[in-house]
Amino acid sequence: MEGDEKDPGKFEEPLLVEEPLDLIRLSLDETVYVKMRHNRELMGTLHGFDSHLNLILGQVEETITTLELDEETYEEIYKTTKRKIPMLFVRGDGIILVSPVHAE
Repeated sequence: MEGDEKDPGKFEEPLLVEEPLDLIRLSLDETVYVKMRHNRELMGTLHGFDSHLNLILGQVEETITTLELDEETYEEIYKTTKRKIPMLFVRGDGIILVSPVHAE
């Protein structure tokens, strides 16, 4: 309710995220974590996006996780492969989630 005295437990700043793409907009020029289909993960600086969630990322580190089965013991073995990419266009239909990464 407006006009009430300030409640110390309430958030005083106006809500900046009103729509899902607002979170992406607020993350421009910041480091973001992007989880992709097929066990791919990206971490990089968000330089641009559109309404289809296509992203332009810079200084990207891509992590690919694969599952292999040991033929002798039938044990599941997870392997990760990492690579660095200076600039990357990410098609939006492969994205599962996007999260800002905040330094602690």
